[in-house]
Amino acid sequence: MTREEKNQLIDSLADKLASSNVVYLTDVSEMTVEKSNRLRRACFQKDITLEVVKNTLLKKAMDRVEDKDFSELYETLKGNTSIMLSEVSNAPAKLIKEFRKKEEKPILKAAFVEETVYVGDDQLESLTNLKSKNELIADVIALLQSPAKNVISGLSSGGGKLAGIVKTLSEREA
Repeated sequence: MTREEKNQLIDSLADKLASSNVVYLTDVSEMTVEKSNRLRRACFQKDITLEVVKNTLLKKAMDRVEDKDFSELYETLKGNTSIMLSEVSNAPAKLIKEFRKKEEKPILKAAFVEETVYVGDDQLESLTNLKSKNELIADVIALLQSPAKNVISGLSSGGGKLAGIVKTLSEREA
């Protein structure tokens, strides 16, 4: 690979890292072609980009991204590394967890999710429990709707009681 080709690859990686707020570093070494293809297919179905990269090129690409600090991930750039990029913060973690029900790999090396760094495979459970942006929006809407529903429910049930009381009082006087 020529220097020019390496620079183009680094620039391409840097652009992908800059545009994504969810970056997972995994180890997919020693996977058979069949297992690797199944993983790639699962990633494609979940709208996750999976790329095997050279550690030195990935580190240079991370250095070129100005608005994000990937320095905590540098120590994990050993051995075989693949990156998973996604729009949904917990999608790669859920995919890894699901895939590992039958296989030993991929192993989570580290993750960079919305400016927060998670290092180590033991963080996988924490990452699967993260809520996506859409899930958080749904929770906020549900919380905002709850008091309004209670008020409407109280008014509608109270209106029936009030009408019954007025009717009873009007019948007594007559």
